[in-house]
Amino acid sequence: MNGGPQHGPVMVLNTNTQRQTGREAQLGNISAAMAVSDIIRTTLGPRSMLKMLLDPMGGIVMTNDGNCILREVDVSHPTAKSMIELARAQDEEVGDGTTSVIILAGEVLAMAEPFLRRNIHPTVIVGGYNRALQEALEICEKIAIDVDVRDTKIMGKLVESCIGTKFSSRWNEKMVQMALDAVLRVVVDVGGRKEVDIKRYAKVEKIPGGEIDDCKVLNGVMFNKDVTHSKMRRMIKNPRILLLDCPLEYKKGESQTNMEITEEEDWNTMLRMEEEYIENMCAEIIAFSPDIVITEKGVSDLAQHYLNKANITAFRRLRKTDNNRVARASGATIVSRTDEIQESDIGTGCGLFEVRKVGDEYFTFLEECKDPKACTILLRGGSKDVLNEVERNLQDAMQVVRNVVFEPKLLLGGGCTEMAVACGLAKAGLKVEGVMQWPYMAVGEAMEVIPRTLAQNCGVSVVRAITKLRAKHNTALESGERCVFGINGVTGDVDDMEKNGLYEPYSVKIQTIKTSIESACMILRIDDIVSGSKHSKQ
Repeated sequence: MNGGPQHGPVMVLNTNTQRQTGREAQLGNISAAMAVSDIIRTTLGPRSMLKMLLDPMGGIVMTNDGNCILREVDVSHPTAKSMIELARAQDEEVGDGTTSVIILAGEVLAMAEPFLRRNIHPTVIVGGYNRALQEALEICEKIAIDVDVRDTKIMGKLVESCIGTKFSSRWNEKMVQMALDAVLRVVVDVGGRKEVDIKRYAKVEKIPGGEIDDCKVLNGVMFNKDVTHSKMRRMIKNPRILLLDCPLEYKKGESQTNMEITEEEDWNTMLRMEEEYIENMCAEIIAFSPDIVITEKGVSDLAQHYLNKANITAFRRLRKTDNNRVARASGATIVSRTDEIQESDIGTGCGLFEVRKVGDEYFTFLEECKDPKACTILLRGGSKDVLNEVERNLQDAMQVVRNVVFEPKLLLGGGCTEMAVACGLAKAGLKVEGVMQWPYMAVGEAMEVIPRTLAQNCGVSVVRAITKLRAKHNTALESGERCVFGINGVTGDVDDMEKNGLYEPYSVKIQTIKTSIESACMILRIDDIVSGSKHSKQ
């Protein structure tokens, strides 16, 4: 930076900071975003490739889940980091479409490069993009299909198109059924609106060994615990279940307590008081004659003895989350103090309690519940890597069902919706005046990246497939009909998506388009990158 004519250069920034400004920064951002989208471009669609990543601890991750790949990749460029945030936001919000959102954002940014080179101001480009976004959302709204959540056939197709692109697609029917069962089981109505808490109430329990065909959704819950005393019953039909979150042992002092005993009997009195305290607690529990007592805290040996004598099975140190699931499944209420137990707190909704050995550990099963509002998904598979990947795929599938429960609308998959938006924008773009028309049309072109990538991953002639698809959509648009053609992700041909049953949730698609265009707008607005970390002076 130069000073006036008499002065030397004036240094405002620290000398070791790097600074990119103006055009250089914008083009740098665009190439960084494109690099990120190129990493995961091959993981889109049913013919997708897997990526193998080594994490810093030396563990291996094998996956084609967009969010999972980007989470493990170590990136230094700030724009690339913000692209990775996109995938995370998409995953948290709707749980699917993480790969599409990155590819789309990268493509929208790539479309902006020629405009920047022609000296069109970023604000104009962003304005065009935003107008195109509104139009794209309206087109999606028009072509959306309403769906009934209870219609298992169409819901099955929907989940299938989500899992079909994943590793576990070989066991499609099994996975689809499991995802549907699990989500519809945990749906509850709270004050007129539906609440679906998959994270808390649909627990995935992974046990290596067995095979994937052994996976199932339990009609109830299971947890990794054995009974506290070997003589207790390990199988009870229609048990009465009591859940506690207080310890069944004598109270220990919070702080250090010293007691001086002068007489010999006092020592015995103290011991007896402790024993009586536990005996009273157990008597309060036994009064309600439960068959199973589960507590989140400890159970002392004496309490085990009393409970065993009363023929009650006890479990200790159960996780809070597991306890909540047991409560939802069996209809019990978690009680904090033994003297507050009421008959209504006892859970009677469970049909069968059994402790079984799976692999080399004991698991407790509470099954055959009447209308359980929580469930456990039991996954079996050859190795840990396989199990982790199947779990990730199942999470995506469950999120998809959850989205449709919230908003029961579908769009056609296989790049059909994207092509419809692209053709719609190309037509609407003719009415846009001035320079803004170019970026407006560019969004339409960028949308074609999804069907194009699908065709690419199948190894067919991309130009032919896309031209054919575009022609079909344009013809339908002119005659005012709804076009149902997209790219068949397995063969790469242009195919009828309704016949193939390729559907995607409306909310996922909308979120993908919104997130990608909005983030592209934000990245385009950056015209200065200053990178120089402040190191504390040694």
